[in-house]
Amino acid sequence: MREYLFMALVAAAVTFLLVPLVRRFAIRIGAMPEVRERDVHTTPTPRLGGLAMYFGLVAGLLVAGNLNRTGYVLAQDQTTLALIVAGGLITLTGFLDDWWGMDPFIKLGGQIAAAGVMVFFDMRLTSIPLPDSWGGAYVLDYNLSTVLTILIVVVAINAVNFVDGLDGLAAGIVGIAAAATWMYSIFLDQAIEQNRINTTAAITAILLGMCLGFLPHNFHPAKIFMGDTGAMLLGLVLAGSLITVTPLDPFSFDGINKFGTLVPLLLPVAVLVLPLTDLITAVVRRTSQGLSPFAPDRGHLHHRLLDIGHSQRLTVLIMYAWTVLFAFGLVTMSVFGVPVLLFPIVILLALGVLVMMALPRLRSRGGAHAAARGKSPGDDDDGPPTGPMPVIAPSGEVTQQVRRTPPAQDRSAVQVFPGGP
Repeated sequence: MREYLFMALVAAAVTFLLVPLVRRFAIRIGAMPEVRERDVHTTPTPRLGGLAMYFGLVAGLLVAGNLNRTGYVLAQDQTTLALIVAGGLITLTGFLDDWWGMDPFIKLGGQIAAAGVMVFFDMRLTSIPLPDSWGGAYVLDYNLSTVLTILIVVVAINAVNFVDGLDGLAAGIVGIAAAATWMYSIFLDQAIEQNRINTTAAITAILLGMCLGFLPHNFHPAKIFMGDTGAMLLGLVLAGSLITVTPLDPFSFDGINKFGTLVPLLLPVAVLVLPLTDLITAVVRRTSQGLSPFAPDRGHLHHRLLDIGHSQRLTVLIMYAWTVLFAFGLVTMSVFGVPVLLFPIVILLALGVLVMMALPRLRSRGGAHAAARGKSPGDDDDGPPTGPMPVIAPSGEVTQQVRRTPPAQDRSAVQVFPGGP
């Protein structure tokens, strides 16, 4: 456990310390685009925060490779090299997109290439674990393994990229997902091999450190955005952890209950439930309107929560809570071996939590009309407003003249204005 903590702290420290340097670099090269109509922030903010996160990833992986127990596990395969090279490629793709802009299909090509690098270094899905009553574990041939691995990586990259729309949202959600995956990988390894050191736990510990190191700079009001550089990197590393969570020996699940056997299939859905929901609804919404699936709009889940009347911080915290309920609810059920039918109940419970957190806001503030009401001095909206900034009149300028009827004895001194009453 101390090794996991150490590599997470290294990744967090490197990321945290490099963000100010990256911010200055982004401002210098002009990677700070103007505010767009669909954006929530009101002032131009530098991007490229993912560069600091990538160096945090590299530092964490290199440190992990030199630790006694984790280093021995990582030396059994090419995971470290796969993540460094694939992460570098996806970071470069995101950097060019954040700086110059990139055609969506060229960016998709970069995502597929990064996923292909992972497959090249044999970091791929090798089997699909299933209970004996369902036919047992299904071992994938190389071609099918390659296709499924690339598909999983590309979907995870875009899911995280789509949800990255509010300060601290993507980093927080991925950090929660990493913590839940780490917890499950420890439980699985302990149940199968009586061991707590494995590749998935090492990856997720570093991923959690990257997110924690970036969040202080990115939580509302954000000083820097991760941009596509960071969002795509987080998606790729998270996908890598979900791919490696299945054991190399698919038959090692025999001693675990049916629900535990299915967790490697349900875990990606649980930890990515919000990004995946946002991704699917965005694709359906845009294609039904005759637009490209990559066409930006203002219909994401976080936009809808803002329209209800929530502040940025509260919207982000609501989505954190939903992610925690899904991810850790699933892992907890797998640890206690509860029936698989309870998983839909967790889904309904999560939806109920979201509704319960939204309704009081609707009743007390009048929903989307709350922004039009006045606020008391103590009603802080957690930072800059999400709408256009009001025009500030120059000091001393008279903007309105109020005329009053003077007493009768002073009416003779009143100047009559043309057109006045």
